[in-house]
Amino acid sequence: MNRIRYNAPVVLTFALLALLTLPLNVLTAGWTTPHLFTVYRCSLLDPLAYVRFFAHVLGHADMSHYMGNMLLMLLVGPPLEEKYGSRSLLLFIALTALATGLVEFLFFPGNGLLGASGVVFMMIVLSSFTGSRGGIPLTVIVVAILYLGREIVSGVAGADNISQLAHIVGGVCGLVFGFTASGSKRRR
Repeated sequence: MNRIRYNAPVVLTFALLALLTLPLNVLTAGWTTPHLFTVYRCSLLDPLAYVRFFAHVLGHADMSHYMGNMLLMLLVGPPLEEKYGSRSLLLFIALTALATGLVEFLFFPGNGLLGASGVVFMMIVLSSFTGSRGGIPLTVIVVAILYLGREIVSGVAGADNISQLAHIVGGVCGLVFGFTASGSKRRR
């Protein structure tokens, strides 16, 4: 008899925690999302500012926003967790959250950032390194052109409520992690 396995603990726990932020925001009459799960310019004396640099990736505006991010994460994340390990993937997620949060905080004082799209873009780009055996995989180049190129064009031309810069920063993080992780495996 086959049993159901918790096969990707980091990805599944992330998706569950992000899901729980939605009813938590309702239960707190809208307090938690802006105060815990959205990065925005504030005083660095506010201890919650440091929480938000990481926790903003768990917050989502609504169920549609959540589903858009989590469906991609649940599709791309488990193979990454298997390849790089849970600890490494958790580190990649935390560093991407920090990078996207800091960029938003430093360069966009009038905006707020929430959601896991930067992390999802990191995973998409990182997944293009799967199966690489030295050199630069062509999939990395194609993914960079298609995904990151689209975000650059959207950021310049668009006036929507989506942070293309978070997507770009997440994609750059994926490139850095991919090259770093594949380089360290070759040296072993």
